[in-house]
Amino acid sequence: MTTIADIRSAASRIRGHVHRTPVMTSATLDRELGAEVFAKCENLQKVGAFKARGACNAVLALDDAAAARGVVTHSSGNHAAALAYAASIRRIPCFVVMPDSAPAVKVAAVRGYGAEIRFCKQSEREAVCAAVQAETGATLVHPFENPFVIAGQGTAALELIEQVPELDAVIAPVGGGGLCAGTAVVVGSLLPRAAIFAAEPKAVDDAARSMASGVRQPRVENPKTWADGLMTGLGAPNFDLLRQHRVRVVTVEEGAIVDACRFFVERTKLVVEPSGATVLAALRAIAGQLRGKRVGMILSGGNTDFAWLRPA
Repeated sequence: MTTIADIRSAASRIRGHVHRTPVMTSATLDRELGAEVFAKCENLQKVGAFKARGACNAVLALDDAAAARGVVTHSSGNHAAALAYAASIRRIPCFVVMPDSAPAVKVAAVRGYGAEIRFCKQSEREAVCAAVQAETGATLVHPFENPFVIAGQGTAALELIEQVPELDAVIAPVGGGGLCAGTAVVVGSLLPRAAIFAAEPKAVDDAARSMASGVRQPRVENPKTWADGLMTGLGAPNFDLLRQHRVRVVTVEEGAIVDACRFFVERTKLVVEPSGATVLAALRAIAGQLRGKRVGMILSGGNTDFAWLRPA
């Protein structure tokens, strides 16, 4: 189980390789929600997403022999780009399995960092990844079930609490659960009285069903959501950490996600991809619970092709 000590070690390991991202506020949003909201802008992170944190921690923790054989993963985009970036720091091979539905902007980013891409159907990416691993001998750096990845992702919340003390609640998106699990460890350890929320599309609601039932539920097959970074099922160690820290999952509709994306562009001049914008959609859904509170939200990424702006 990932601990706060693991996350502090990750922060030291990745320092100098990732940005200490800013925290921004919006008077308009504060008035709307009746709360003080602080946005941790991981959309301004290296590779455009928080994933740089976990990937760098995992790659920099490898011994030289393992690193020389390279790294491999499966990802719809942000983790793929992050791992390719992290591998470039150590100048080692990187192999990435991506679903053929991945946004072109994310495919281009992965290629730009020098990774070799193998495409497959969304439902086949784990099997294809295992085949590539057997073929190359590369070390698997799982997008969310790797303990070094979880610890690295937790450094975003660690920074947030250093930048904005005394928060009453913190919210992060949940897909596979790396960011949300790392956030839960940090908030549970440093702000034990604070509420911890996870934002999830209703179209991919396995985390909500898992937390409600107490048993990890199977992922939704072939989901349709603008939040492409949240389409993966909740990981096993991630689920355990969410349960341990009593994370509350808030599910949101697609229209609410798009409205949140538009708000960020139009009112804050920030580009936030739909996966990251789920946090604002979720805060709007539970606004009544937040009045008068100090709330931190982690904007997970900003990599988007803006397809959600087009008329339906």
